[in-house]
Amino acid sequence: MSKEMSFVIFCIENYKIHRSLTGRQAADLFRQYGVFDYLREFYDVLHTTGYQYINQDIDIYLKARNAAVPG
Repeated sequence: MSKEMSFVIFCIENYKIHRSLTGRQAADLFRQYGVFDYLREFYDVLHTTGYQYINQDIDIYLKARNAAVPG
C-alpha cells in the first residue's frame, strides 16, 4: 500500500469520528465531493499536519462545495 493511500485511510477514519459518520457515509461524502483526489493531490503538505487541522481543512473544502455534511 502506498504512503498516500495509507494517509487517505487515516483521514477518512479520523473524519468519520470527527463528524460521527459511518465509514460508508464518510467514503460516499469523500467520493461525491472529490475529497479523495484533494487528499492525494495535497499529500505533501497535509501529511505534515495534525488530524485536527486535516479535519478542519476537509470541513472547509466541503463547505466551499456546498456539501451537506451529516453529523
